Amino acid sequence: MRAHSILVPFVLLATALPAHAGSIAIEGRGEVRAAPDMATIGSGVTTQGATAREALDANTAAMNELIAALKEAGIEARDIQTSGFSVNPNYVYSDARDELGYSLPPRINGYQVSNSVSVVVRDLAELGAILDRSVTVGANTINGVSFSVADPTDLLNDARRAAFADARDKAELYAGIAGARLGDLESISERQDFSGPQPYPMYARAELQSAAAVPVEAGEMSFAVTVNVEWDLDNTDD
Repeated sequence: MRAHSILVPFVLLATALPAHAGSIAIEGRGEVRAAPDMATIGSGVTTQGATAREALDANTAAMNELIAALKEAGIEARDIQTSGFSVNPNYVYSDARDELGYSLPPRINGYQVSNSVSVVVRDLAELGAILDRSVTVGANTINGVSFSVADPTDLLNDARRAAFADARDKAELYAGIAGARLGDLESISERQDFSGPQPYPMYARAELQSAAAVPVEAGEMSFAVTVNVEWDLDNTDD
């Protein structure tokens, strides 16, 4: 009788708890597409000189003119940032050999100075004209153009809603097939994916100096969120 009185509470506890059929973890994906509203240009000047000083002076003059032209075109100072600077000798290699048959070391034949800036263009309607103007005033290196959205918060939130709805729809389908229903939400994790027009290189040429504004197509960007969601599964006959 004593043993029976000990077991009864455990039996009552077991019948009071919900019967779980396990758990289900599902991946959902949501994607939103939108046109970019800004671009970043990698632009700069490379100059040559017989001495490092000569090359640097020429480069400084050209860069000052480039930066001034960018500001005149409406680019704010906060949107122009130095991204690279280098001074390198130009080496000349020879096939000649010394009296022992060894190759002669290369000799320095002038210097090269490169200075580059990262430029943010917030008015895409002006992007082509700014590219053309940069080349006109002396920019002979344009490393690429990349597009972006200044504030993607709302786009990502829309993608999150779509991703969660996708995960829930799949989970409810599987739960129904298994003869169960979704229970408590256990966990959510996310991963963001961005894709859009890829940066492409643009090389300055002298004939562009008198050309019209460079044609540029911004296209669309994709903002995608992938979520992993886990629910408990409850038996449908509870």
